[in-house]
Amino acid sequence: MNKLKEFISKFRGALIGIIVAIIALIFNLHKIVIAILILVAGGILGNYIQYNKEFVKEKLKMYIDRL
Repeated sequence: MNKLKEFISKFRGALIGIIVAIIALIFNLHKIVIAILILVAGGILGNYIQYNKEFVKEKLKMYIDRL
């Protein structure tokens, strides 16, 4: 019993993650999660481009010139 408590306390986060993943798969929530991740990634990319305009312009120009 003591080993079980030690195991649960050591891997509590992983166990909760597994349970949440199983629930998400059962209720087809993976589509929503993927959509949210794409939205967040787009927001982060847009923010990066906004604050690093010159750097992004130079890199794109170099990439286009190589093509």
